[in-house]
Amino acid sequence: MFEQLLANNAAYVEREAPAPLDVRPSLELAIVTCMDSRLDVFASLGLAHGQAHVLRNAGGIITDDTIRSLALSQRRLGTTSVMLIHHEDCGLQLVSEEGFSRELEEAAGERPPFAIGAFVDVEASVRTSLGRVRSSPFLLHRDAVRGYVYEIANGRLREVG
Repeated sequence: MFEQLLANNAAYVEREAPAPLDVRPSLELAIVTCMDSRLDVFASLGLAHGQAHVLRNAGGIITDDTIRSLALSQRRLGTTSVMLIHHEDCGLQLVSEEGFSRELEEAAGERPPFAIGAFVDVEASVRTSLGRVRSSPFLLHRDAVRGYVYEIANGRLREVG
């Protein structure tokens, strides 16, 4: 698999040499979304490379590490808006916080130091993440924050307030 990916990369470089882009996103936008492979953030939002930071993790939830990345994005790289995109049919809806923590503990011999972030209601999860961004003292821009649910069946975004 890795060899094929490296061959794909070589073909990409031959086909289109990447244009030099500024490290600062031109739209001054940071997007936090899920790692789910069904979400093509750039295509679904009509974005080009260099326009936005895209931060991905399981569930697209706002963790301490996500706040760290957003703080750097805002304070050093000029982003002023945050877009949160969670989605229907998320893998975090298939586990329980306690159950998956216990599974990891049994496998590793120690309790994980991180929260799993399991949830049942995707809109409630978006609202929780919105609250974490809006209340973080480490972020400069906490007002221009909006949250959405990506509908897997049709690709539409539904805003959550």
